[in-house]
Order: sequence, then structure tokens, then C-alpha cells
Amino acid sequence: MPDEAHLDRERDTLLADCSACLDSAVRGTGAYAGVVYLRSPDRRSLVLTKVAGLALSLLAPWSRVPVTGALPAPEAYRTGRTVFLADDGDTMRRFPQLALGMPYAYASASAPVCAGTETFGVVCVMWPASPGRGLPASRRRSLGAASRRLGNALGARIARGAAVDYDGPPTVTLLPANAFPLVRVGLFDWNVATGAFDADRELCELFGVDPATFDKRATTLADRVISGGGHEFRDAARQAVATGRVLAWRFQVAGSDGAGRPLEVWGRVPDQEAAGESRHLVGAVLDLGAGAAAAEAVERLRDGVFALDPGGRITYASRHLGDLLGVRPEDVLGRTPWEALPWLADPSYEDRYRAAMLSQQPGSFLARTPRDRWLAFSLYPDPYGLTGKVVPVGAPPGADDRAEAAGADRIEAEPPRLGAIYHVLQMAGALTEAVSVGEVCKVVADQILPAFGGRELAIYIVRDERFFLALQTGYPEGFLDRFEGAPLDASLPGVEALTRGVPIFFESPEELAGAYPGIPLDEMSAWAFLPLIASDRPVGSCILGFDRHHAFTPEERSVLTALSGLIAQALERARLYDAEFTLARGLQHALLPHRLPNLPDLEVVARYLPGTQGMEIGGDWYDVIDTGHGVGLVIGDVEGHSVAAAGTMGQLRSAVRAFATGGQRPDEVVRCTNRLLADLDPGLFASCCYLELDPATGVVEAARAGHPPPLLRGPDGRTRVLDVAGGTLLGVDPAAEYPVTRLVLEPGSVLALYTDGLVEDVGADLDWGIDRMRASLSRTPHASLAELADGMLRDAGRLTERADDVALMLTRRPGTRPAPPGSAGSTPGAGADLH
Repeated sequence: MPDEAHLDRERDTLLADCSACLDSAVRGTGAYAGVVYLRSPDRRSLVLTKVAGLALSLLAPWSRVPVTGALPAPEAYRTGRTVFLADDGDTMRRFPQLALGMPYAYASASAPVCAGTETFGVVCVMWPASPGRGLPASRRRSLGAASRRLGNALGARIARGAAVDYDGPPTVTLLPANAFPLVRVGLFDWNVATGAFDADRELCELFGVDPATFDKRATTLADRVISGGGHEFRDAARQAVATGRVLAWRFQVAGSDGAGRPLEVWGRVPDQEAAGESRHLVGAVLDLGAGAAAAEAVERLRDGVFALDPGGRITYASRHLGDLLGVRPEDVLGRTPWEALPWLADPSYEDRYRAAMLSQQPGSFLARTPRDRWLAFSLYPDPYGLTGKVVPVGAPPGADDRAEAAGADRIEAEPPRLGAIYHVLQMAGALTEAVSVGEVCKVVADQILPAFGGRELAIYIVRDERFFLALQTGYPEGFLDRFEGAPLDASLPGVEALTRGVPIFFESPEELAGAYPGIPLDEMSAWAFLPLIASDRPVGSCILGFDRHHAFTPEERSVLTALSGLIAQALERARLYDAEFTLARGLQHALLPHRLPNLPDLEVVARYLPGTQGMEIGGDWYDVIDTGHGVGLVIGDVEGHSVAAAGTMGQLRSAVRAFATGGQRPDEVVRCTNRLLADLDPGLFASCCYLELDPATGVVEAARAGHPPPLLRGPDGRTRVLDVAGGTLLGVDPAAEYPVTRLVLEPGSVLALYTDGLVEDVGADLDWGIDRMRASLSRTPHASLAELADGMLRDAGRLTERADDVALMLTRRPGTRPAPPGSAGSTPGAGADLH
């Protein structure tokens, strides 16, 4: 089994291949940004793997998308064709879900990453919008070449047995920055007492001294200083010896061309000498070059100037900007404008930044400061960040210049954080896919907390006239225990919000304590108690807590109130689903064998895993039948996912058992079952594979009705797909015939029967899935059939996520067989294992 270090190296190689592809695609097509998606291990999602030219935060809603989704990347993945969008109008017409979350003007192309017939992922690149234009041929060729190179690299990884799927967080591929003079650094070691000055080549060149002829004397370098006549150089040395360090001391030297060059010295006394008297100094000399000149030029402007990194954090703020905004520049560095300045927290302002970065087009907006001063913000983006300019302007026409009088004890209201509307819309979409109460609660927590800046969330559901906790996040451990099972007449804000049918908001702990004396409080400072009512039925309450004073604006109260109705409807639907699903799942399990018979001459193991997606149950079944003259092995699958499918499955299982124990041969068993299903006419078809085995001789007779073929592993470990003749699905043609195939199960051989849920994958050929299970059966250690069955399920990626039910049955005829190296083998004999 590969060790952790080997897996890390393989992952790093995979990411390096993606980075090379993305760099080539972006530069070759002249794009300003791009991303790479790779398929997830279960092949049901595309996972954002690499990003270039955009902040990861801008793409958070699209970090994982279903391969069946109505988005450009999944469509390119499914169809194997490049998807091009010319502008925001094109996006709105073809992919409204994407336009809802990214309503900005840009062009994009998504190309599949393939090798042969297999698709591994998608490469997407972005340009400024080009309305009415198609994708130029040169860009299409460059994008195709980059995606093919990545596809070939991933195909080579598969050939050597390495993984090409991805399930980790996205990482950034840095694009080459625009050419700009780099800061040069020279290092030195100076004995101030003797004047000996050891300098590296870079420092000599900064002083305009030939490194080959430098005499290692400080006076030689001091002679090159043209500011202060060289005295500054010696004064800095004395200051460093006296204080132990010198920080950011600037001077000018004469360059090789005679022009002045600004330099900056940083130095200190070594730690081992700092405790005693020392005349020794080590440090660095920096050539500030054009960077310092540029910063000084900006500072001379009367306009405010700032710079943001791709994530929106302030990396530079001019002195005049601080004067205009009423802040110190050093206090806002490293923060986003809407975090540093509460009056810029309106979603529309952050949306202008997002629009500029995603469209790479300049933008502007007006804002009023708390001092009633109007400012015009101009934004100039590129893939490496954004430069902004701020100038004072007059009030726009129709603006109300009068400041509202506010009480001294009034908490300043903050609007919802940017993206609140997007989060709400995303939650509405996600709730349509959440089917259980647990899934609904998780969606609510994932969407509401980031949208409104909350820190705690609790969802209570009413059952038997009492409140019971369905989900909580952020609360201190055990804090909510005291409220469990509270009756509907309890004097609690969550209960009264439900019984009155109106939300309750508290903007401070004092308000809550005044309304409900003695109520236990944690460290939160504001709360929203939302009633959950669906079709006039009380469902429960949703409690949102904030860790600081929070003034709920009228808009925010309206949005939260609307959301509570949406959540209530989803929870009510989910509660009905949970009840129906529990009943249906119980029916399905009741119809499957509770245990397999103990057979003295055979080992049998079966596994059944229900689907994890969708609201309905499946119709997979299996059985082991003692026919009196042999052992019948049967596996089948009724189409669809419903209670009707489960009921039909139970009828077919009973029919096969009755026909098999009645002495009929395999072809007759399948033929009679087919006629019975046609007579019952449930409107459903079914597949089936029935085998009758003589344990003494190993002779097998098999008949198949539209079912995937069995797999056979020989005693030597070689595995093949059995060519079992078959007929049509059960229920299609009442007169259908099902020929019999004869074969011999050698001692030590393993026979595998399975349903299509084990081998089917979205976008993949069924034969590919069967061959993957053949390889798994061939290479998996087989000290026991149970380990072999679990290994096949693991290799198929079916242990956690399944779009369909999975049934698997393994049968081994005991006898001499090779044991895996280092194992003690297994003892032939009776055995049955049913999970």
C-alpha cells in the first residue's frame, strides 16, 4: 500500500500538471484568468483544482459542481465539446444559474480534458466580454492544445496506476507578473572597529564597485556615498553599534553611470555578541529602484490612491486616502474596504469590486462618508489586483444630504454582507435537492451563517407539542441541553416566535434579558428568532446568533422572515420524506434475505448498499436457494426507484424461489418468472441472472435476462468476464427464451454476481466499469470472501456515495487455492456472510 509520502508526491505531480496546463491555456489564448476542474473520485462532481488570475473567494460557490449540472464546465465534460460564452447575455440565455451567481460581463470557454474516450476534467479560461463574436480559431487551437497536453499527462498517470481524480481544496497558479524593476539586495559583514567590510557581489554592484577589485574596506564604499559626503555611512555604523541595530537608513550612492541610486540599509549586531561590547555588524543593503520613486510620486497626488490584492485586501493606502476616509492608512492594511470601513459594507460596493475583477473592466461608484462627504471611487483591475482612486465630489442630484439624527445609545446598523442575496438564492436552489431533515438543516447552516455574519445557529423541530433540537452549530458544549423538550407554552423566545407566528429580534443582550428575565445567555450579543411555519402548521424555530451588537435593518428582517418560510417548507417536506423513506426502506430490507443458508460445500458472501441520492428506494435483490439437487444463485434489479419497484422485487424473489425449488432448470426458472411479471403487468421491467451450481462437481448452468455478466476468478487469480448467453429483460416479451450456458467452477474459484449499481458511472461506458471490477477481483487480497467483497465496493467508490443501489454476491467453491504472500490462507468449509 503506498505510504503517505508517496501519495503526497503523486498529488504534487498531479497539481503540477494542472498548473502547466493552466499557464499554457491562459497565456496561449490571451486570457486574464482560468481554472481547472478534475472529476471527483466518485465521478459525480467536478472539483475546482487550480485557479489563475482570480481570487479563490470569488469562485467559492463553484468549487464543486455536479457533472449533471446546467453549467458550462459540466456540459463540456459530458459532451466532450468546448463551450464558449461571448458575454453576460449569452451566459444568461444558456446558463441562467451561472448568471445568477456571476452576473458580470465576461467571455469564457470551457474545454474538456480527455485521453482517448475517457474524460478527466475541464479547463476554463476568461476574457473581456465580446458580444456577438465567436471563439477565434487561434484561441480555440491554443486552448485545445493545452487541454490535450493535460489529458495525455493524466492518461499516462492512469497507465502507471496513479490517480487522476481530485477531492482536495483548490490551489492557485501564479501568472507571470508584468515586468517591473525588482528590488535588489546585497549582504554584508562589517567589523566597525577595523573597517573590514565583507560584501557579496550584489552589494558591490549596488555601490558601483567592481567585485573583483574591491579591497574589502568600508572607506572604499563610503567614498561612493554622495549624500552627506560619506559621513552618513559612518554615522549609521556608530548608531548600529550603540543600539544593536539600524533600520531603514537611506542614502544615495553614485551608480556606474554617474546617476544617484537610492539605497536602504538594514543591519544588526549578531545575537551572540549583543550581550557584550561589540564592534561587529551584519545586514543587507536594498536597492529600492523605481518602486520607491513610484510610491513617492503617488504620495504627492492630492487624490486618494489604494491597491487591493486579488482577494480584495488593501495592500497600499496613500496618506491622502487616509485624510479623505478619516482613517490611518496602517489601520486598514490587510483588510478589505468593506471590513475596514463599515459605511462601505453595503453589498453594492463590494459587488463593484467583484464586477471589476471578474470582467477586468474599470468601474466606479459614489459613496457618502459618515461625515456627509461624497467620494467618487474609480477601480482599475488587472489579474494581479486592483488600483483605486478616490476623489471628493459634490452630492449627486436628488441625494438627501441631511444626516439622520441618531441617539447616542443607538447601535449603527450594518447591511447584510455582500453576497447575502446570492447566498439566499443558492440556499433556495440547494434546498430543492435536500431530501432529509439532516440535509435541510445542513444547507441552512452552510448558507445563512456566512450570508448574514452569524456565529451560532440552532434549528428546533416540534414533535408531540415539544421542541427538539435538529441541528446546532457554534454553541458552547451542553448549553442547549436545558432547552431540549421545552413545551409550547414555555416562556422562551424561540417558542413564542413560533406560537405568535412572528420573528423576534434582539440587538443586544440587555434587550433579550429585559424581555426574558433569567434566560441563560452565552457570549452572543444579538439574536434573530425565526418561526418556521408551513401551510399554517408549526414546524419549529430557527435561531441565529451574532457575536457582536447587530442592528437588523428593515431589509434584513424582511429577507430573514422570507427565508424562515422557505426553510419551513423544506423541513416539512423533509419530515414527510424521512417518515416515508423509513417505511419504504424497512419494506425493502424485509423483502431481502435476513441471512444466507449455511452450505457445507460452498462459501457465500453478499453485500447490499442502498443508494445515497434521491428520495426513492431501489429494486435490487439477491438470493441463495437450496433446490434439493443443487444450489440456486440469483441476483436481479427491478427498474426504477420506488415502493412499487421494491414490491415487484419481493414478488420476483418469491417467484424465482418457488420455480427453483419446484425442480425446474435455470432456463425454465427465468422463462416462468418472465411470464409471471408480464401477467402481473406492474409497468416495470427487471433484469436477472440465475445460476444453478452442483457443489460436488462444480458444474454450473446459467441463464441471463438483460443483466450484467458474472465475473469468474480462477484458482490462479486470473479473472474473466463470463460469456453467459442472455435474453431480453423480464416483462418485455412473455414468449422470450433464455438459453442456458454451462461452465465449471474449479475448486478455489470465486464467482461474482452484481447489479449495475456497482459498475455504472455517469459519462462512462458500462464495459469500462465491468472491467474495473474484473481488475479489482483479480488483485484484491482474498484471505476471506468478506474482505474481497469489501475491497470491490471500495475500488468501485461505492462505500460513501451511490447514485443507485448496489448488490454484490460472491461464491467460492472450497478447495486448494493459492494464498496471498504472508497470509495463512483460509480453511475450506461452510460459511455465509450477509451484510
